Amino acid sequence: MFHLNFSVPCLYVLARFLLPLPWSTRSKLAAGALLLFASQFHLWNRLSSGSVYSPEFPQGVVVAFNWAFGTILFLAILQIALDVVGLATLPFRRPAAIVSTRARYAAALTATVLAAVAVHQATRVPEAKDVEVAIKDLPPAFDGYRLVQLTDLHLSRLFQADWARAVVERANALDANLIVVTGDLIDGSVEARRADVEPLADLRAPDGVWMIPGNHEYYFGYDEWMTRFGELGLQGLTNRHTVLRRDGAELVLAGLADLRAPANGHDGPDLNAALAGAPAGAPVILLEHQPRNAPERAPHAHLQLSGHTHGGMIRGLGFFVARANNGFASGAYRVGDMTLYLSNGTGLWPGFALRLGKPPEITRITLRTAP
Repeated sequence: MFHLNFSVPCLYVLARFLLPLPWSTRSKLAAGALLLFASQFHLWNRLSSGSVYSPEFPQGVVVAFNWAFGTILFLAILQIALDVVGLATLPFRRPAAIVSTRARYAAALTATVLAAVAVHQATRVPEAKDVEVAIKDLPPAFDGYRLVQLTDLHLSRLFQADWARAVVERANALDANLIVVTGDLIDGSVEARRADVEPLADLRAPDGVWMIPGNHEYYFGYDEWMTRFGELGLQGLTNRHTVLRRDGAELVLAGLADLRAPANGHDGPDLNAALAGAPAGAPVILLEHQPRNAPERAPHAHLQLSGHTHGGMIRGLGFFVARANNGFASGAYRVGDMTLYLSNGTGLWPGFALRLGKPPEITRITLRTAP
């Protein structure tokens, strides 16, 4: 249904932008065919790999498709704005077109530039973002403890081995005690992504590199991928925990399966299983890819780290993303006595690689003892 839903902006552009232009019929037909072709990006993805989530075109083609798709989306938004303004001001003007040809050309130029900027922002190597989180009853030995969160890498034909290597180098340079990866590491099969995930083997932290699956791991052979991640040195925390120790103090790091697991033939998130046998009284850091169940997790954890939303990708879309994720879209939230930190994501799904005002991030989180 992706390609059908995303046809709607294109149809609006055809009807309200292209048809009124003073072009020849042949030119309009050619431009309309190109627009329709670009709007079906997700259908071509599925034909290229069998999955809408994993385009297997050359990187340049994936970038071009995202730029063209973004141009259509932004042009539809701008055209709607022009139509609304034109209709609202029509009674106060002499009889004239609702939108002038000059305004249409300006909207088209603006849309192409915005799309280019959005694709660049989405595909660049993220900068580090520093976040401090105060935790009640955090043992003094863990005050100042640093962990790096990577999430939503979406290693694919868009985010390839060179990008992954740069991310690993930046993560390692942050001198963290611990690295966690909170799901959606890949888009594609183990064989298709073999070279792209190889740099993950170089992630280093004294207390280890730990990961949980996101929904996309279940779309491409969950068992195979979890085995492969283990071979790369990423330790899985699916419905289980590990205990971090410092100077006799303890901190629990627990992880959950993704909410989409049952629909793909696997066990869903089980907080009781994840915390079974955990030391009583030790603060809990919980890893869960999707944030929507944070209110249910709050009585059992002190800090939850999540991804999945990509921060809303484009400023203004966060409202709609939050509605689909129980009110959560980007950044830190206080949920009862728990802090939820929701990363914008390190990468992005290659089927919608657009960012404006919601930059990607490699997050360094420093724990502090709450007063």
